[in-house]
Amino acid sequence: MSIAITLQEYLDNENIVFDLVEHPYSRSSMESAESAHIPGNQLAKCVVLEDDEGFIMAVVPSTHRIDMSILDRYLGRKLDLATEDRLRELFYDCEVGAIPPIGEAYGYEMILDDSLMDCEDIYFEAGDHVDLVHLSGEAFHSLMEDVDIARFSYHI
Repeated sequence: MSIAITLQEYLDNENIVFDLVEHPYSRSSMESAESAHIPGNQLAKCVVLEDDEGFIMAVVPSTHRIDMSILDRYLGRKLDLATEDRLRELFYDCEVGAIPPIGEAYGYEMILDDSLMDCEDIYFEAGDHVDLVHLSGEAFHSLMEDVDIARFSYHI
């Protein structure tokens, strides 16, 4: 599959320089980091959440879990995980579990965990389970310019 067309077009339109890192098939972001030989704290994973107000993409390092009580309190919402069926509808050009953490590309609100702000390099799923997008930390930060940033995860 390589890179989701929506993501490719968005990165091209934003003039973002990136490269793809191929790795053996993986079922989780931690497995992707391990098989691609990159630090797990530099792999940004996307968790899609929903409530009556709509969807939000919460982005944390692959080595972290979201503390839902902190996130709900911070956002003033009561969020739940989006179902796999919903994810297939919303991210039609991505495999479930390999959604890129770039909300603007797909038209969804995002919140970014601040633990990703100090990384010199960032990796994330390209839309399948065998490719990662690699960006400089500076390029990633430029994409996150208008994104809400908070601390809402913990290391696992």
